[in-house]
Parts: sequence; C-alpha cells; structure tokens
Amino acid sequence: MIHVLNPGFLTTVQDGGRFGYQRFGVPVCGAMDAYAMAAANLLVGNRPDEGVLEITEVGPAIRFETENIFALAGADFLPTLNGVPIPTGQAMPAHPGDVLECGPATNGFRGYLAFSGGLNVPNIMESKSTCLSAQFGGFHGRSLQKNDEIGFCAPQCWIKGLLQRTVHLTYDFNAPIRVVLGPQADAFSADGLEVFFSSEYRMGSASDRMGCRMEGAEIRLKAGASPNILSDGVAMGSIQVPNGQPIVMMADRQTTGGYVKLGCVITADLPLMAQRRPGDRVRFQAITLREAQRLLADRNRRLRNLQDDLEHNAYW
Repeated sequence: MIHVLNPGFLTTVQDGGRFGYQRFGVPVCGAMDAYAMAAANLLVGNRPDEGVLEITEVGPAIRFETENIFALAGADFLPTLNGVPIPTGQAMPAHPGDVLECGPATNGFRGYLAFSGGLNVPNIMESKSTCLSAQFGGFHGRSLQKNDEIGFCAPQCWIKGLLQRTVHLTYDFNAPIRVVLGPQADAFSADGLEVFFSSEYRMGSASDRMGCRMEGAEIRLKAGASPNILSDGVAMGSIQVPNGQPIVMMADRQTTGGYVKLGCVITADLPLMAQRRPGDRVRFQAITLREAQRLLADRNRRLRNLQDDLEHNAYW
C-alpha cells in the first residue's frame, strides 16, 4: 500500500485505456505516453498496459506502507527515496516507511510510476484508467489527494537482477511531430496545408489530457468549405481545426467530433506530443501511412526487445 503525502500537480491512475466503449460515448482515457507507461511496467515485471500513476508537471510524495518494487519512466522528476537521489528508468525496492518524493519535471512533462503487481483499484469496463470528465475509474474517478491510500494487487519484494533492470528513454524535442493526412484534408486549401507544415506552433496554456491546443499561423480552408462536418469518430492524435488553429486530440478526447480533421499524429510520435509542455514550440511533418506503420513496428519491436531482455532476469 502507498500513502499519499503530497499529490503533486496532477496524479491519476491510468493504464492502456478503456477500449470498446466509444460507441456508448465512453472516452478511452489511458496513459498519454503509452511507451513510457509500458517501459515502467516492464521494469517491475508487469504486463505493459497495467495500471500506473501518471504524474504531470510536478510529482507526488508517497510513503510505502508495504514493501514492493517500483520504477519511474518518462520525464525525469528528480526522484529521491528517503532523501537520496535515485535514477529514473530503473527498478527499485521499497520497504515499509520509505518515502518517495518527486519534484518538478525535467526533460519532459509526464512520468509513469509503476508498482510490481499493479495497483488495487476497480476494473471498470476492463480498465483501471481514470476518466476525469465523467469522474469514474482509477481512484474514485479523480486525481490523487493528500492522505489517499492505494493498495497493491500482488506486491513483490525482490526480482532477480533487480538493479540491472534499467531502461533509458530519450525524447528529441527538436524533431518534428509526424502526421498522416486525412480524413478531411481535402477541405483545406493547398496554401493552408503548406502553412501548417511550414510553420512553428506553440503549445497553448489550455492544453490538457483531452487535447493539445496549438497556437500559431491560421490554417485556411478551401473557398466555401466549412469547418463543421457530420460528427464522426475521433482517434487519439486526430488534428481538429475548428477555427483555423489545430487541436491534437489526446487520451481523454471526446468519442466523436463535428470539426474537420486535417490529419492524425502517428502513434509512434504521440509520446513526443504528450511530453510537450505549455509554451513549447512544435513543428509538424507529413509522412505516408506506410512510413507511419514502419515507425510503429520499430517502436513495438523495441518494447518486445526490452521485455525479452528483462525476462532473462526471472523471479527468484
């Protein structure tokens, strides 16, 4: 069990997402940076989509009431255990009374704190993820608060090769965010698309888990075209343009939307989007669907290789 001493800025329980219910109006939710979540889980011997704590901007302070193994991945929150700095991206043992403190995020915006065996919160519609907008899932449907206590499902006290279970994630914030055009790209003028892909945008202060609101050059539609469409499904990474400014829809996005969508951020680059903070500068680059599929296959291969490497350190 963990006891929350300080919840940080925004700390919620998230997992791989709540799939299969969008047709009923239920958002998918889940981790904003699924790659970092998977890495943290693999470090502690969990399946990649197990429930974790997603921490944002400023991390929490927690006290372990029972022993377990934990790992942080994603942005670096300069964590300490009992006041001693510990590395991000490494499995660590914790004993009753140990205090883990996380500071402000560096080299990113979001981190993922995994515990061996996972967190003991209800599975609602096959997911532990918190849906903040509808206030269900996770821990009482909300972000963590001071003095909250969450149990573990199957805590471990040791894994063979524990301190060799490491991973180093890097984020190239100078790289453009890659986009596949569609489904309503034909509503935009050629000049409008050129402006989008040649301009630098700023991550707006209103950005959140629902969407990253970009601020910058106006993206113009074709003459006579409307930004409104008959509502259709909204995938994570979809780029809606309701008023000339792009919004990249993220984990807590609505299930359907009635605005034109210029394209979609590729799955492999969603972590880069999730790790951007308000005020960051972002550029976009168009690529083909085939290239997006190749990049996703490369990312999935890296995760499988990490899992294979870690599985050589079997439980004692």
